Amino acid sequence: MPLAAAPRLLAAVLFAFALSACSARYQNAVAVGGDDDDAVCQSRGYAPGSPEYVACRKDRDVQRNAATARADRRQRDLGEYMLNHPERP
Repeated sequence: MPLAAAPRLLAAVLFAFALSACSARYQNAVAVGGDDDDAVCQSRGYAPGSPEYVACRKDRDVQRNAATARADRRQRDLGEYMLNHPERP
């Protein structure tokens, strides 16, 4: 392999690694809560299709979206802090 191709290959490998990490971020959304929405709502005694079951699923969706928004906001705030305070590691 020529020496000129090595930096390109290294850059491509690092780019592929970073891309794979980003794509896997939301794949384990069910594992965040540690359980399945359907199983949780049914374990509370709600029959699928009932108004209580629908409300339970909706509440769990709202909770999950709020947790994702909090995590995104914390990540953004950390990035802004790091940009505004370069003297602190």
